Amino acid sequence: MPIPTKAFAHVRLTVTDIGRSRAFYEEVFGLPVAFELPENADEETKKQLWFLFGGVIYQLGDSLLGLRPVSDDTFTEDRTGLDHVSFAVESRAELDLAVSLLDARGIENGGVKDIGVGYIVEFRDPDNIALEVFAPKE
Repeated sequence: MPIPTKAFAHVRLTVTDIGRSRAFYEEVFGLPVAFELPENADEETKKQLWFLFGGVIYQLGDSLLGLRPVSDDTFTEDRTGLDHVSFAVESRAELDLAVSLLDARGIENGGVKDIGVGYIVEFRDPDNIALEVFAPKE
């Protein structure tokens, strides 16, 4: 019998520079912070939030997206592990807005592409991690 999963609980990305990555993800997606180590955290709080590894975890609907700053190499989707992360939006119109936002911030993207079952916009984060925003066909 398979494990009866219903959704992802969280995805965590390993990044090289937490400041740069936080600026990118907060500017592009505007997600609220779910967990981060307070600046003046006491030892008990540090012990409780050990799983952050100096990073941050954002709330994404019913899921979490984390950034873990422990990497010292570069991302490639051709290596075993992560290929890309896809974020869902409701409509093609929201993808057009995403392209405008990315363009305004100088973030290279492939524009809106029709993939048959929906539309996507592909781009990269500061560590070259492949990201996409997906909207179903209406």
